[in-house]
Amino acid sequence: MTRPETPEQQTDEAAYQDALAEMMAFIEADEAANGLTAPQQDEPSPLDEEAEQDQAELYFGSVDEFVREYITPLYRRKVSARGQRRWSAEWWTNPEAIARLESLWRAWENLRLDGGTGMSTWWRDHADHHMSALFDPDGPFAASTDENKLGEPLPYTPPPPGLFPDARTGGRQ
Repeated sequence: MTRPETPEQQTDEAAYQDALAEMMAFIEADEAANGLTAPQQDEPSPLDEEAEQDQAELYFGSVDEFVREYITPLYRRKVSARGQRRWSAEWWTNPEAIARLESLWRAWENLRLDGGTGMSTWWRDHADHHMSALFDPDGPFAASTDENKLGEPLPYTPPPPGLFPDARTGGRQ
């Protein structure tokens, strides 16, 4: 059971509500002036829009497409069971290889949009590092017997259908 408010308490409450409303108006005006206003409930947040743009802007729809269309034709190094470099046409059977190639793909997708030093950064910080680890005779493809000739694309075998869905279409083929 609540007690009825005295006139004095009602005046204090009204003064408090007025001061609170005034303070909130000041904060909202300051946030608006500094571009700090929160999005309205029915508006998508900037993070949602950025995630959608990232998905919409993908050049390659999957790590498989990236490997098939970019990595294997680009890296024309000789690989063999006894040489300095190893590679597996079935790269998708090795978890470390998938993780490294997925990292390369995601970094490439991000850095290709940097018109300055993005691609140089990708080569230096990502491709050189991960491809050296993948090609290493003691690396994830150490047991591979796949080979090519100098100047030919790296060996490639398509993964089973559906293993790497196209991220641009939300996984629909």
